[in-house]
Amino acid sequence: MEPIIGNPNEVAAKDKSTPEQFALLALAEKLSSVITVEYLEERAKRAKLERFEQLLAKVPDVEPEESDKL
Repeated sequence: MEPIIGNPNEVAAKDKSTPEQFALLALAEKLSSVITVEYLEERAKRAKLERFEQLLAKVPDVEPEESDKL
């Protein structure tokens, strides 16, 4: 079975970094992701649907600008 990312040395070379730097960056990105999820979950616990609806009611009911349309 072939590794998902291939040879770590080749992958790091494509990224112009050492395997150690590449691994540390991957770890930092993963830690950042976990911390962000924890933060958002904590914020969601404090959220009040009523307050959200009050704020949403202030948003004008208009068509989006051409550049914002999907």
